[in-house]
Amino acid sequence: MKNLVAYITSGYPDKNFTIDLALTLGESGVDTLELGVPFSDPVADGPAIENANHKALELGFKFQNLLEISEIIAPKVDTLWMGYFNSFYQQNMQKLIPHARELGVNGLIIPDVPHEEALAYKELFDSNKMANISFVAPTDSKERIKEIVSDAKKFIYMVAYTGITGSGTAEDLQPFLADIKHYTKTPVYVGFGVNKKTAKEKVKGADGVIVGSAFINILLGTSLSKQEQIQKCATLAQNIKEQINS
Repeated sequence: MKNLVAYITSGYPDKNFTIDLALTLGESGVDTLELGVPFSDPVADGPAIENANHKALELGFKFQNLLEISEIIAPKVDTLWMGYFNSFYQQNMQKLIPHARELGVNGLIIPDVPHEEALAYKELFDSNKMANISFVAPTDSKERIKEIVSDAKKFIYMVAYTGITGSGTAEDLQPFLADIKHYTKTPVYVGFGVNKKTAKEKVKGADGVIVGSAFINILLGTSLSKQEQIQKCATLAQNIKEQINS
């Protein structure tokens, strides 16, 4: 069974909506929820997620909201926090990681921290049984891939192409996947540019997919009610989960 990871922006449009959406996605085929932490300059994200980040901040998102959301959903849905390092650093990593674990959060995804810098926090994550998700990109050499994945936890975030999230750029991922899997047995999930149209192709040879912009685009639409948005996201999750396992 191949896994589906869904990204949603915490607090957009509000905390209660995020909770309802997260729990519904957990019942609709999503194996892991990536709770995005709104940030003013989300450099790895495309226009849709950047827009949702800015809107959440304009609506008054505070880090405390993330904790409140996580307290409710993390015991019910496998939950990771996705955010940029400054958001976490400001909370004091030595205190934040144990607190996240107490809430039931299983790991962090921090795209702006290089592997070498992430090693400084390895003991902190390991001692709290938390994953600091590793990224590999097509630009990485085989030697670097070997180094990055040697002690990867939970899953490896395979960037499907060089760029930002949400683009539909197509690449032949099989040689890249083969290089990763040569050095690790940790599951490899494909992210960036995964949607209903591309999921079946992108997941070939991989263990799962990470979908973000496809969900966020639904939430940014103005023609649907909140309940209709949640239902549309649920249907999308069901469709993608079916596709990647058919």
